[in-house]
Amino acid sequence: MNVRSMTSVVVLTAAVTLCLGAATVTLEAQDAARAPRNLEEFDAMFRDISNWGRWGPDDERGTLNLITPAKTRQAAALVQRGITVSLAHNPITEAAPDNGATAFEHVMGRSLTSDTYSFTYHGYSVTHIDALCHFAYNGKFYNDVPVSANTSEGCSKSGIENLKGGIVTRGILLDFPRLKGVPYLEPGTPIYIEDIEAWERQAGVTISAGDVIFVYTGRWARREALGPWRISGSSAGLHASVVPWIKARDVAFVGSDAATDVSPSMVEGVGLPLHTLLIAGLGSNIFDNMDLEALAETAARLNRWEFMLTAGPIPVTGGTGSPLNPIAVF
Repeated sequence: MNVRSMTSVVVLTAAVTLCLGAATVTLEAQDAARAPRNLEEFDAMFRDISNWGRWGPDDERGTLNLITPAKTRQAAALVQRGITVSLAHNPITEAAPDNGATAFEHVMGRSLTSDTYSFTYHGYSVTHIDALCHFAYNGKFYNDVPVSANTSEGCSKSGIENLKGGIVTRGILLDFPRLKGVPYLEPGTPIYIEDIEAWERQAGVTISAGDVIFVYTGRWARREALGPWRISGSSAGLHASVVPWIKARDVAFVGSDAATDVSPSMVEGVGLPLHTLLIAGLGSNIFDNMDLEALAETAARLNRWEFMLTAGPIPVTGGTGSPLNPIAVF
């Protein structure tokens, strides 16, 4: 079954023409009823896209295996200008609707030459990467590891220490506000396969094996313009129907300026289908809460949407993820 048939896309288009002075504007409304729409279709997709066993029964690296030495060398060859851009958002120290009660705390030591940081990085404010022991489905983590493998002492399998060697590969920015001609996407806006492919054509890039794709929705630009809002349950992002496409292209990792998933998810009975399919199904770590504003500005100025990506989490043994500061190098 190919990607298009797997996603069971059903699109109904209605055109409405408005006359505004001398201009004629045609509006198209699309019905987004496409699979997976419910738990049954989600379960079928999970089984279809699963990478369990692909790199052996004991694999804990998942799609990190797609970033080969050849891919890293290809990424290094992209460095032409030596321009570096951070993809991390500075920690939010004040309580706000998008960081709940997990505001970043910075306390100086008595000597004023040391300090302590206290924060919870999972959520919707701290830039971080999820480990493969962070999401399970039907009682199993990636590669058929039972949830009982996690204890109060941490993850005995697939912890974030498996990324200790770092991530060095080609990164690609998918700038959907630019594609759609808006300053930012509104919360709840779904992004589909056809949107990604339209951006490939516009940007002149082709997503390939071992790439990391960053989904720019304009989350932080909207926050700057309108103030913070409750991201959980209300954010633009990828629709679950794109996951078979992600697997077909052998994308290594996905990240976004929110939590990757469109929310509400549009999949009845599943709150974060992208997180579940990518982490538990494909064995693919997810970058959450990236700050892609400077990256979008730099890419537009240089007219280059691909770059060398470097990222290194804190290698906490058995950790479910880590804060980090990814760097794009042009």
